[in-house]
Amino acid sequence: MPGRNTIIRSLNDLGLAAWFGAHLAGSAGLLLANKGRVATQRGVGVTSVLKTGLTAAALGATAYTGVLGKKLDGAGDGPVEGGTEPATDTPPEVAATQQQLKVAQWVNPALTAALVAVNAVHGEQQRPSQALPGILAEPGRLIGALS
Repeated sequence: MPGRNTIIRSLNDLGLAAWFGAHLAGSAGLLLANKGRVATQRGVGVTSVLKTGLTAAALGATAYTGVLGKKLDGAGDGPVEGGTEPATDTPPEVAATQQQLKVAQWVNPALTAALVAVNAVHGEQQRPSQALPGILAEPGRLIGALS
């Protein structure tokens, strides 16, 4: 069993909780620290790919939300009820951007919640009761990783 990765895991979890760039550093650090488990333990590779996909989706959603915000900001001081609520006389293109932003504002929390769940799965996969059966279930992968 590799050594503890408390600092890297903390960076990962704190970055995810606040959606800081430190999440990328923490995730990359954990992937490097656990590359042997990813290669040999059944299920760890799948959850690692899932976590990478969710992270990429969350980064994309964050960027898209920023683009929508800039687009809305560039629309001038038209009549609106709020950032995501058009007024009755809001121009249609501004109202459409507001509607997209209304949906986008919920995508990141949903993706982040999914990442928290995948992190929990990763933590559980490190338990000795999960690691040894996961490695022994794939003896060919273990032999390949060792050679």
